[in-house]
Amino acid sequence: MKKNIALLMALIMVLALAACGQSAAPAQTEAAPAEGSGEASPLEELIAAAKAEGEVVVYGSCEEEYLAAACEKFESLYGIKVSYQRLSTGEVPAKIEEENGKPSADIWFGGTNNPYDGLAAKGFLDNSYVPENASHLLKDIYKDPNGYWYGIYTGLLGFMVNTDELGRLGLEAPQSWDDLLKPEYKDLIWLSNYKTAGTPKLVANLMIQLKGHDEGIKYLVDLDKNVQVYTKSGSGPSKNVGTGECVIGIGFLHDGITQILDNGYENVQLVVPADGTACEIGPVAIFKGAAHLNAARLFMEFALSPDCVELAAQHGSYQFLVIDNAQQPEAAAKFGLDPSLVWGDYDFAKAAAETEQNVNDVMEAIAASGADTGAERFKTE
Repeated sequence: MKKNIALLMALIMVLALAACGQSAAPAQTEAAPAEGSGEASPLEELIAAAKAEGEVVVYGSCEEEYLAAACEKFESLYGIKVSYQRLSTGEVPAKIEEENGKPSADIWFGGTNNPYDGLAAKGFLDNSYVPENASHLLKDIYKDPNGYWYGIYTGLLGFMVNTDELGRLGLEAPQSWDDLLKPEYKDLIWLSNYKTAGTPKLVANLMIQLKGHDEGIKYLVDLDKNVQVYTKSGSGPSKNVGTGECVIGIGFLHDGITQILDNGYENVQLVVPADGTACEIGPVAIFKGAAHLNAARLFMEFALSPDCVELAAQHGSYQFLVIDNAQQPEAAAKFGLDPSLVWGDYDFAKAAAETEQNVNDVMEAIAASGADTGAERFKTE
């Protein structure tokens, strides 16, 4: 009897344990690899595949010192050979379109986002990879909605003026876009070439959004009357303000910080236009048909990391950074260049869709006005 009771009690305990097991959460169908299990993570697999390719080719449209530092850092981290070339944001699309699906580079790094939008719309960028590090982007506007590019920095559009030259001429610094039309500024203003640089594309988009299409085009034609030179690169005006060759330069204000801090030009003043401004987003993107696709994907991950973006301020580029785990450059804050100063109604999506048409309309209107549109004034070299 005692034996039967013992067996009965054992049976009851087994049934109770089974009932408890049914109420617990169901086991995962695939357990995550245990630490030290030997299974590689997706990033480790990407690194291995990139190393197997052994090289990556980069076109860079940021300043060359920063581009070189970023490429050298990537090479030292992963042992992957990096070839790079600095080209303006107008030169890259022209080159990639000409190559028509067989790009001579794998990835595009830095510059302004408007030319990236144009190249994406024509099918020349690859959106097959979503970088893990994109999760650190501060805002959705810092990436293309269709995944063709991801932002690494942002810069504020404004004026850089030579205070010595303005004082000699008895002039005040312009404080607004409308101020730039004053007749006393004739031949004192420099901008970059609408066809070769990204900066003036942003200027065109901003004026058309601020004033409406027809009034915006009219404004840019009137501005042209005061512009002496259109440089090939967007940073061209800033590089000539300190010397006085350019008295008023239109461009990104972090380029002005470079002239003040790195080149010692204490006669350069930065102006955020009172009637509204916009910002660039400096992206990274992979070219469709890239020969070293895995290495390009790894470079994109690197470009969205503190290892890369914090190199900018160490090499004379003081843009605001757009990932949440990177340290902002102190210089940008010191000079008051806060992205919140961007005109609140600026529509990035509208600009992306209309940039090419806006630029064509501006250039046609300037030519129709009888202005000089030759290569001596609109620089291409």
